Amino acid sequence: MQIEKIAVIGSGTMGNGIAHVFALNNFNTLLIDNNLQALEKAKNTINLNLDRQIKKGVISNEIKNKTLNNLSFLTSLDDNVSECDLIIEAIFENKEAKIKVYEQLLKIMKKEFILASNTSSISITELAPREIQSKFIGMHFMNPVPVMELVEIIKGYSTSESTHEIIFNLTKKIGKTPVTVNDYPGFISNRVLLPMINEAIFALYEGVATKEDIDKVMKLGMNHPMGPLTLADFIGLDVCLNIIDVLYKGFNDSKYRACPLLRNMVNAGKLGRKTGEGFYKY
Repeated sequence: MQIEKIAVIGSGTMGNGIAHVFALNNFNTLLIDNNLQALEKAKNTINLNLDRQIKKGVISNEIKNKTLNNLSFLTSLDDNVSECDLIIEAIFENKEAKIKVYEQLLKIMKKEFILASNTSSISITELAPREIQSKFIGMHFMNPVPVMELVEIIKGYSTSESTHEIIFNLTKKIGKTPVTVNDYPGFISNRVLLPMINEAIFALYEGVATKEDIDKVMKLGMNHPMGPLTLADFIGLDVCLNIIDVLYKGFNDSKYRACPLLRNMVNAGKLGRKTGEGFYKY
């Protein structure tokens, strides 16, 4: 199966980044969002990120223009989408919302295609539409997508080896490094990362050290580029809570219990950078 035309559903931080990378690598790419304001914001973000790449000497003006020509923006699923070879769903982390999108897709698709989810923690096996289980896979990109090299490739219980091979090789073609992961809660990245962040929040909650010193220990002692509390703010505290809850429910293990401080901050709307305040003020 030849992958030539891509559709990315969801124009948020992850969706516009994924579309950016595919278009940059000469794929005909559709970016779809039913929220026109979000779609306009995505256009501006892609343009700004391409300009940053020009300033860094990564690309030229000519490549920027070619990338933008490879991109189309849609506010609904239509016949253009039905002709795509690969569709990547990158909407918010809600199982029911994702499944609803898949149901809409199956009604309009006119050809064989692969469906991938950019979910960061929800089971690929649970998400997979029964009709196309063998053609369903996880592609967990890292944020910011144009910069980060890793893509977790998650095989669901029924994902075919041919689907895995196509997506694994495609990931290399767009300049990323694929890592294959079997379908267990949190995969690898978030199964390791979120308990560390949660434990850092517990350390703050228990008064072990200040937020600045907790971050300093991990930066200077473990050579992390940013401390876990700064990273939590960058990810979004609501996203962190969502993932840690998925781990807790998926493994039924109390070691994944979310820190009460994290839950309180999310309830208060202090979600990190995107709201101007989390563990730090922005």
